[in-house]
Amino acid sequence: MKAVIVDDEQMSRQTLCKLLDLYCPKVQVLGEAASAEEAFSLIQKKSPEIVFLDVEMPFGSGFDLLTRFSEIDFEIIFVTAFDQYALKAIRCCALDYLLKPINAEELIEAVRKLEQKKRTITDKLNIETFLQNLQQLDSSKNQIVVPTSDGFEFVEINEVVRFEAEGRYTRIYLTGGSKILICKNLKVFETQLDGHNFFRTHHSHLVNMKYVKRYSNSDGGFLKMKEGSIVPISRRKKESFLDLFS
Repeated sequence: MKAVIVDDEQMSRQTLCKLLDLYCPKVQVLGEAASAEEAFSLIQKKSPEIVFLDVEMPFGSGFDLLTRFSEIDFEIIFVTAFDQYALKAIRCCALDYLLKPINAEELIEAVRKLEQKKRTITDKLNIETFLQNLQQLDSSKNQIVVPTSDGFEFVEINEVVRFEAEGRYTRIYLTGGSKILICKNLKVFETQLDGHNFFRTHHSHLVNMKYVKRYSNSDGGFLKMKEGSIVPISRRKKESFLDLFS
């Protein structure tokens, strides 16, 4: 498996090279880059199968680098100490990452997963969705991008009334009565919308507090939303919900 390492810190690059040599002998490092500009040229020249990509670098982040490619035909393992909303976006889109300082066992597992899997259309969509979400949340923080059967749909966060889990899928309920069914679990959206006034009332429900009309303690506890739907509150979530108003 041919690889390229992108990190502005020379010591980090050397450490990762050593760990790969010791624990992942099937990975051949074709080259290293210390900036997004160097990495763009190196990746085009070497055509690696894997890019170990640092998130935060001066003069252009790892995310800036990815947006320069018209098509990403390599696997990405993010290597970062950055633990803010971007890392949440990485997790949401099921992309691989390693936290610094790199743990040898986690590196072995990440490489093993890549060895065993075949690249699919879903992988490509995950990366594209990640970049779209990152761009939107970083700039305006008022949209999410959700994959559809034929592309993507941009959804205004303030138009989302609630999310409801349906097995491996999640249905998004929007103002005006429209709905979108997405092949992602509810946890993805809970993580992605952290800090946007959404509350997980139940293992199957995530609501936009902006559209809560009434709380009732009867029948175990439930919310009535402004558009008329009823959403249950689980017993273990009730105290946290009431704390919002204390």
